[in-house]
Amino acid sequence: MKAHSSTTSLLALAAALLAGSAGVQAGAPDLSPKGASAATIAANKAFAAGRNFNDAQQTEDATRGFVAALGEKQIKDAKGDVVWDVAPFAAIKGDAPETVNPSLWQSAKLTAQHGLFKVADGIYQVRNYDVDNMTLVAGKTGWIVIDPMTAAESAKATMELVDRQLGKRPISAVIYTHTHADHFGGVRGIVDEADVKAGKVRVIAPDGFMENAIAENVLAGNVMIRRVHYQFGMPVPVGPQGTVGMGLGTGIATGTIGLIPPSELVTKTGQELTVDGVRIVFQMAPATEAPSEMLFYFPDLKALCLAEDVNKTMHNVYTLRGAKVRDALGWSKYINELLDLFPDAEVAFGSHTWPTWGKERIRTLITGQRDMYRFIHDRALFLANQGKKMDDLGNATFYPKALQEDVSTRGYYGSLSHNLRGVYNFYLGYFDGNPATLHRYAPAETSRRYVADLGGAGAVLQKGRKTFAAGDYRWTAEIVNHLVMAEPQNMEARALQADALEQIGYQVENGVWRSEYLTAAQELRQGVKPVRLSTQGPDLLRAMTPEMVFDLLAVRLNHEKVDGQKVGINFSFTDSGDKYALELSNSVLNNTKGRVLKNPQVSLSLSTAAFMKMTVGKVPLPDLMKAGEVKLEGDPKALGAVFANLDTPNPLFNIVTP
Repeated sequence: MKAHSSTTSLLALAAALLAGSAGVQAGAPDLSPKGASAATIAANKAFAAGRNFNDAQQTEDATRGFVAALGEKQIKDAKGDVVWDVAPFAAIKGDAPETVNPSLWQSAKLTAQHGLFKVADGIYQVRNYDVDNMTLVAGKTGWIVIDPMTAAESAKATMELVDRQLGKRPISAVIYTHTHADHFGGVRGIVDEADVKAGKVRVIAPDGFMENAIAENVLAGNVMIRRVHYQFGMPVPVGPQGTVGMGLGTGIATGTIGLIPPSELVTKTGQELTVDGVRIVFQMAPATEAPSEMLFYFPDLKALCLAEDVNKTMHNVYTLRGAKVRDALGWSKYINELLDLFPDAEVAFGSHTWPTWGKERIRTLITGQRDMYRFIHDRALFLANQGKKMDDLGNATFYPKALQEDVSTRGYYGSLSHNLRGVYNFYLGYFDGNPATLHRYAPAETSRRYVADLGGAGAVLQKGRKTFAAGDYRWTAEIVNHLVMAEPQNMEARALQADALEQIGYQVENGVWRSEYLTAAQELRQGVKPVRLSTQGPDLLRAMTPEMVFDLLAVRLNHEKVDGQKVGINFSFTDSGDKYALELSNSVLNNTKGRVLKNPQVSLSLSTAAFMKMTVGKVPLPDLMKAGEVKLEGDPKALGAVFANLDTPNPLFNIVTP
């Protein structure tokens, strides 16, 4: 949405005056970012009072073993577009500015450390050239690379840093710890898939990797990617009035995301592999931080890889970008199992943040993380069983003192508030049991009614300005949100809402919450801006099975347009021999592997590659038929009932306006 014109401002002012507002200010609203208000300055000072966030041990650990940094401040793609920029993070030093929660600022200073670091003999990490660490373990002939970042450009640039500092060695293996794109997306920057197919490079992943990597990133990909913009503050500049980090790292590289399928899978806890002469023992941890995840131990190095299940911050039971809610109880039990599996570890490192050295300190870290997730689980159900509602849990404040005082269990990424609600949702869903909330009006209609009952736009603005002046920004956001949703072109309302959300963002300790608030404030002022990030790249799409593609088509089908139609289509894949029946009825598209319809309207015979060209590559069917890649029998118009009624969702849909 573009910035308002003077005509829009006058219309908004006229509407407010007609609504009876005596408090509406004349002239165009101020849509610029603001500094910290007096209330925010006081809140941040009060938050810091009596607390010491400068943990000397964590600072030592975050900088220990530094070897070198990239000489270039920016990593660019082939077109010259910036994929990663280190320079803005250089300003994250010294005392916290008035616009940043002091605890979050200290966390940001630690995650902003960037470069190549030595973890132990034969083990190195590259940090903060993406949200994910890339870890390298020296094998007999080459490097074993753990989690090759999000983007190929970042992985390639940092591998070149490794080559310069440690000497060029081939990559003998890649290990994906789990199914999130920041842990596999950069693989093509360091590995040629031909070498994997030839057996020169092993790619090792946990059982279920491909299915879960694709399912989580494609079927709900459009909405999740849009919400990632908010979760990581991607449209917002880095700095004291912008994003500063989110506990796990500073941001996400925006380059080329790829995927090379694993050549082998780990299937059970205790399984041992020898990879390029290095022994590795695995622990399976499914449905924890990711649907498919594993941790592992190098017994000869006494080094433990914690993947993303144990971090130097609270993680997400529910992630704000949207994902299936995680099992906090199961997560805590897998961490608990870790204590007995690998008690001799002398160094522990993860996919994010920095390592921990020493047996006792490792045990303390693991114990704290175990207790944190167990507390979140048990506390949520303790409150729910007393009849507390989801929003009651969101405002619960009790957290064990020792966990409060340990920076590794503070809420820089996940938060107690949204994780307690996540557990409630995991067990009880969205409904709070009160029938008054069972069938509410849609948000915009609800807001129109609220605004009318509060006395109109002018009255809402007047109340909002009053609560803003009192420093009650949460309530300002609550009531002014109704006006924004009811009248999205009302720039006075948008400006006030942006100012309120901005001040909340300046106060919160959680880096993701800060990103959410500041992104919302920017979009209210400036409209929605494109962001360079996608997990729906060609590798992920090529890795989809026909069934996955059919399921993707089904969720993009315009149900209203196909209501009443019945279509049957047979697909026969010449390369795999698989057969699928595609059936349209009751506005849904079912696919069944192995079924052959007796009387289909149309039948297609084609290779999987041709199928992907037709469905994903959008190559016209006549062109494929002319090239001999597709054979068709029956009525080709029947295909139109499906393929002519597929909608492409808007990747930049509104979030803070209707």
